[in-house]
Amino acid sequence: MENTTAALRSLRWYAVLALVVFGIVPAVMVTLLVAQGRTPGSVGFLLIGGIPLIVAAAVQAVRGLTGADPELASRRLHLSMALVAGADVLVLGGNALIRMASN
Repeated sequence: MENTTAALRSLRWYAVLALVVFGIVPAVMVTLLVAQGRTPGSVGFLLIGGIPLIVAAAVQAVRGLTGADPELASRRLHLSMALVAGADVLVLGGNALIRMASN
């Protein structure tokens, strides 16, 4: 049981770190780029899909952090990190593709 608790503790740290570093910060940076006009305006449409994914990831992370059952908490934290990865692919990858196509 102690090994599971230690693994879950690490997973909680990594899930929060992934949410902040790979989810919230890039979304804010791309939003600022669009607002300042330093990237094509069509990138803003990617944020319409990316921000709800990040919000869903945050909800799952909070549910995983507060969950009592280690197995369920682990699944929720893994789902949170998967949603962050999907948001990154959508927003950052889409931004790169749109910028390459516009040049």
